[in-house]
Amino acid sequence: MDLELKGRVVLVVGATGFIGSAVAARLRTEGATVVAASRHTSDGVVMDARDDVSVRDGLERVLREHGRLDAVVVTAAPAAQTLDPSRSSDPDQVLEAVETKSLAFLRVAGAVLPTMTDAGYGRVVGVSGQNAFTTGSIAGSVRNAALIIAAKNLADQVAGTGVTVNTVSPGIVSTDPDRAVAHGGGQCTPDEIADLIAFLVSPLGGGVSGESIAVGHRMRGTTGL
Repeated sequence: MDLELKGRVVLVVGATGFIGSAVAARLRTEGATVVAASRHTSDGVVMDARDDVSVRDGLERVLREHGRLDAVVVTAAPAAQTLDPSRSSDPDQVLEAVETKSLAFLRVAGAVLPTMTDAGYGRVVGVSGQNAFTTGSIAGSVRNAALIIAAKNLADQVAGTGVTVNTVSPGIVSTDPDRAVAHGGGQCTPDEIADLIAFLVSPLGGGVSGESIAVGHRMRGTTGL
């Protein structure tokens, strides 16, 4: 299937990470011009998604050098394993987790949406996680749930403009996932996440907006409407 991404300019924030690097590689195979953004890079755009000025400067550089920006994928966030389980309900850790993931997404998405709505076309995808739907880590659940809620609000805000906003929610991400699905989220590979994101940022994904889509089997043993 031709995803019609040839010549499209896609900014991948967090492109040096486990998921972000797979997303960038997948989009390049589809012919997209991928601009890799991270806090420390020699091959792309330096951008700290926790800082308004850094985000603004990075976006201005992309537009100046490429003349357009068709899609943004935000994968930047500390790994879930960096959250201290003994501080799950510590307000300071929860606040930091929200700042470095959900607010980072909101900062980038909010900065790029005016350009996209003016152009009449755009795609924004954020990477959340299935622990948004489970208990066990307040910091982990809140940071992912907040990202999904922010994305849904943004999607409704730009409905009908030609711009879509979606999130994907992986379970455990591994290069060798366990295909047996216990109660809770299933496992998946970075490439499987990248495949879904490639569709969502493509022109073919224009009918999907305001959604949070699980990658890997979503929470066996539960239902949700």
